[in-house]
Amino acid sequence: MRIDILTGLPRLLDSPFQESILKRAQVKGLVTLHVHDIRDYAHDKHQTIDDTPYGGGSGMVLKPEPIFECVDALRAQRTYDETVLMTADGVPFNQRTANELSLRENLLIICGHYKGVDERVRRALVTKEISIGDFVLTGGELAAAMVVDAVVRLIPGVLNDGESALSDSFQDGLLGSPEYTRPPEYRGMKVPDELLSGDHKLIQEWRDRQRTERTRSRRNDLLNS
Repeated sequence: MRIDILTGLPRLLDSPFQESILKRAQVKGLVTLHVHDIRDYAHDKHQTIDDTPYGGGSGMVLKPEPIFECVDALRAQRTYDETVLMTADGVPFNQRTANELSLRENLLIICGHYKGVDERVRRALVTKEISIGDFVLTGGELAAAMVVDAVVRLIPGVLNDGESALSDSFQDGLLGSPEYTRPPEYRGMKVPDELLSGDHKLIQEWRDRQRTERTRSRRNDLLNS
């Protein structure tokens, strides 16, 4: 998989893409991540990528020219399965969307910033608009990093344990079960007997029961849906 990210603040993505699972996925050659500074496509000496909104109002809007020209340059080299805009008013991101995107070959992600992007970018370039929640960030860079992390870990071979991603919370509409490790007792708190029994059927039944109970108490909306 190849993922290209367009941003006016590329350094915000340096650390997330060079640590842990994302770094390992790149070393293995399972994904390539490319961050593009849209300031490189600005036309003035100050590399201006934003301007005041027509009609007045507060805030600044990302200009269309740098984004269009960067996208044009990338699309001239390959076809993208999705062009995603990270925006607060997009469709809420969830595990189903992560699963869908993990099956794509080439993804292009545009990071919104300031007050937003020129509407012509949305109309002409974007195929999917994604939000990570009902709140506003300074820009879409950190949101894009979250989406990339959620998607890349689903690519076969990225995780050492091939079943880890399949048993994650939300994969089947339920939250994960409680997890324990050694020691079996710590500060008076004991690991449930079922997990120490060695009986795989009993352990699975306990986990299934815990997942349902935890989902009902914490995210009953998931059961309803």
